[in-house]
This record gives sequence, C-alpha cells and structure tokens, in this order.
Amino acid sequence: MFDHLLSPAGRALRDEVRDFVKTIPRDLILAMDKDEVQFPKDFLAEAGRRNLMGVRHPLQWGGRGMTWMDTCMVMEEVGVLGYIFACTFGVGAELVCDAIVLHGTDEQKERYVKPLLAGKMFAAECLTEPRGGSDFFAATTRAVREGDHWILSGAKRFIVGGAAADYFLVYAKTDPDAHPSKSMTCFLVDRGPGVETDYLYGLMGCRGGGTARVRFHEVVVPHKNILGRIHGATDVFYPMMIPERLGTAAMTIGAARPALDIATRYTRKRRAFGKPIKDFEGVSFQVAEAATLLDACRAMVYVTARAVDAGDDPNRVRRLVSETKKFVTESCQQVARNSMQVMGGIGYTNVYPIERIVRDLGLASIWTGSSEIMSLIIGTEWYKEQDALQASGATRDSEPDAEHADDTDEKVFE
Repeated sequence: MFDHLLSPAGRALRDEVRDFVKTIPRDLILAMDKDEVQFPKDFLAEAGRRNLMGVRHPLQWGGRGMTWMDTCMVMEEVGVLGYIFACTFGVGAELVCDAIVLHGTDEQKERYVKPLLAGKMFAAECLTEPRGGSDFFAATTRAVREGDHWILSGAKRFIVGGAAADYFLVYAKTDPDAHPSKSMTCFLVDRGPGVETDYLYGLMGCRGGGTARVRFHEVVVPHKNILGRIHGATDVFYPMMIPERLGTAAMTIGAARPALDIATRYTRKRRAFGKPIKDFEGVSFQVAEAATLLDACRAMVYVTARAVDAGDDPNRVRRLVSETKKFVTESCQQVARNSMQVMGGIGYTNVYPIERIVRDLGLASIWTGSSEIMSLIIGTEWYKEQDALQASGATRDSEPDAEHADDTDEKVFE
C-alpha cells in the first residue's frame, strides 16, 4: 500500500479494513471456492455493520464522505481475502449504490442505498445478456409502460450477487425504434413475482459470489423505480464505468498480493544446491518483476483515482480508467503466475492458495469490460486527445528535430 498517498483518515480506515479482513474465517473462503456457500451474506452484513462499504458516498446515505483514493485502498485490502469477496463487496456498494447516489431520487436513496451500505440488503447489476456482453445496446430485455408502471421481460446472465440480491439495477429497451443511445431505461427492480434467479454456473474461479442467471417474466415495476430519466440509461451506464473498472483494478491488486507474499516466504525457506532458492537469479528476478508490477499497478490506480477526485476531463478519465483496468488486471495475472512459477510443483496444488488465486484472476481481464474493449477505448480517446493537443499548439512539435526532417520526398504516406 502507498501509505504516503493516504490522508490520516485514510490510514485509519485502512487499519479498520485490515482488522475486518483478519476476522474472516478460512472456512468461509474454502467453502465458497467449493460452492458450498453460494453467497457471503454474513461477510457483507459485518462489513456494513462496520461502515466499510461505499466509503466515498455521502454520510447522509450511509457512506463516509471520503474519496476515490480511499475507495481504491479499501478495495485492495478487501481483495486480499480473495477476488470474489471484493467482487461481491463492490457490486452493491460501489456499482449499484454509485448509480443511485448520482441519478436517484432521495426516496430511492433512502430505500435502496442506506440499507445496502448498512449490510441489511443486497443488490446486483443486471447488464450482460445471453446474446450480448460488450455490446450494451444489443440488449433484448424489454419494458413496456402501462399507466403508472412498466412490464419488464427478458433475461440477464453472469450476474454477480444475483442469487441473493434483494433488488436489481436493470437496463432494458423502452424505445426499440430510437437511436441506440436513446432506446434504453434503467430500472430498480425488487425481487418479487416474476423475478427468477438460477445459481447454475460451474465457474473456473470466483465461486461463491451468487453469480446467477436472472429472468424477468412480465415483472411489474412502478414508474417511480426508474433510475434517472426515461430512455436515459446511457446517463447511468457511462459514469458507472468508473466504479466498475477502477474498482476492479484496485481489488485485483489486493487479490494478487497474497500470491507474491506467499512466494516470497517460500523462496526464503526452500533450499536447493545448498542455499535458499531466493539466492538464484532465476527465482529472485521473477519475484522482483512481480513486486515491480504490483507497484506500477498501484501507481496507475492512485493516479487515476486522483484524476477522478479532481473532476478531470471526462474523456481523459475514460482513457485513464481503461488503461488502468487493462494494465492492472493483466499485470496482476502475471504476478500470480510468477509466484506459482518460483514455487514449482507445490504452487500448482491446493497446499497453497496460489492455484485458487490464479483461477480467480482469470476473470479480472474479462468482466466489467474485456482488455480488448479497454484497448479500443484507449486508442479512440488517445487519438482524440492528440488531435486536440496538436491543434492547440500547446506543446513542442518534435517531428522537425531530425537532421533530414525536411526531406519531404522520404515522407510518403500513400
């Protein structure tokens, strides 16, 4: 952790989170990985009781009024328990609550945010569908207005926390004939008649998070449960990419951290050819690379968090968040692989938790926007920024700084 970047209040909160993490029994971690526990309700209830969820949200609604810097610290520390703990912690408190705090009415905040941050309710975000993941506007879930309510029908899948959620944040088509950006509405849907959830996925890792298929069979949703405005789902969706992707990056660091800690201890103790294996460059260099990657990941996360807290240009924030999500998730996967590699065969067994960490982190570069989608966003925003920078003349043009820069015959572009 970069303690020097945290305020005194942030460091005190860090200690609170670490104390909480130490209380979680290993039996719960093992039971979730075996799918014997489908959702860690007691874990979230205790986090809520300790006022650790959604710390950047206003005090009025159950948060602590802190910053994105503090939020990233919390997500990293919770991630130490395992990636799925941070997933379930973040989906409700960071994603769903963020959307309601930004776009909801006071009545919606009172009803849905306060009890969730207190650990008394659970929520899930319903975005991905069987026919579409990255293509947000390809949603086939529909909602049709009938007087003062809407009739919602459709299906979502891979919904973390769906099996246990008391309510769902659901995106649905409300004007199929409109331009895609104006065709959808976001709803807050209570679990009730017509809502069906199935916990059915044989996941490679990140088990025990209530990941479900959710079906809506002509569910009656009151008009007052629209989040934001009618046909205005994009207003909700795009800002949510910050908590989804920046939060994911921060918690990935926490989930990878134990792998390197374990490998470091192991390589001190394990001896070969008469000395600890850490004394061999083939081992210590891999540990050094992993340590460097973790610090580089933290640097990106905290720089991006500062940009969000400062209200930087939204397009630049979008690029920074995408860069951070891609770099951190892929780098942390490398950290876990390096850690397994230096431990040899024993790292590939369940004598140590590294094999679980490797499995769990496979999700990191897929969910909340794949690495490929992140690259698409990064490239798009980078070119736009460079066009604007060049047009402004604000910085030096370095292209002429070559001896034969004026040899235009050699600068052929077609």
